[in-house]
Amino acid sequence: MEKIEKIQKAYKDYVLENGTQPPSVYIFTKKLKFPEAEFYEYYNNFESIDSDIWLGYLKDTLQTLESDEVYAGYSVREKFLSFYYTLIEILKKDRSFVVYSYKSLPQPVARHVGVLHAFKNGFQNYATEIVLEGRESKEVVIRPVISDRYVDGLWLQCLYILDFWIKDTSRGFESSDTAIEKMVNTSFDLMGKSVVDTVLDLAKFVYQNRRP
Repeated sequence: MEKIEKIQKAYKDYVLENGTQPPSVYIFTKKLKFPEAEFYEYYNNFESIDSDIWLGYLKDTLQTLESDEVYAGYSVREKFLSFYYTLIEILKKDRSFVVYSYKSLPQPVARHVGVLHAFKNGFQNYATEIVLEGRESKEVVIRPVISDRYVDGLWLQCLYILDFWIKDTSRGFESSDTAIEKMVNTSFDLMGKSVVDTVLDLAKFVYQNRRP
């Protein structure tokens, strides 16, 4: 673990100081003063370092949430809000690298996740757990076809929030906090029981109990 952290730190320092990846693994490891072959014991290339760093942000976020005793008692909406607020706080500590890495991604990110692949898988696993928990608590409504796309929609929401925060120039990233609140509340309003569902339930009841 110590060697992985050393590699990640050296990589971050290099790209931030030079605005680009090292020209080769050989030059990179020579600077770190360890054999090139040792690098490949941990990573296949520089992109795999990026991927591991992003996955680390997600793991740190989830570990922080799990260690919070209050979090377990939250509604699914509150849990998702806490997830984003915690993620942003963790990303703030590494903002310069996060901005560099995110802006280096192929566009549109939604189609070409690149180094975010592991991050995306981890996020979708978390989002799936939240949606399932929401179904049990009736905070999330099961709808034909649409329900299967909830997690995909939440991933697009995550990308929007990341992109918004990276471009945010407001003091203390206040606009990002507002964006998170509005995006999460809107998404769970849409996934929850709505007036449309109430009307459809009534229509179904009337139809099933119609008089001859």
